[in-house]
Amino acid sequence: MKTATLSVPELILIAGTRVALGTGIGFMLANKIDKCARKKAGWALIGIGALSTIPLAIDVFKKSR
Repeated sequence: MKTATLSVPELILIAGTRVALGTGIGFMLANKIDKCARKKAGWALIGIGALSTIPLAIDVFKKSR
């Protein structure tokens, strides 16, 4: 198994991307918010979470080598 050492700020950024993705998915599944606003907020959070994951994942994979 490969290991990578992460700093606390990197770990917080990784956790933040997971929160954004989870919140976006939650908005998409919720029924208490107007459908149009829910979709816009959900897609925005999913996009932010997904796009911010890419550079973090690249950084972690580089450290594990």
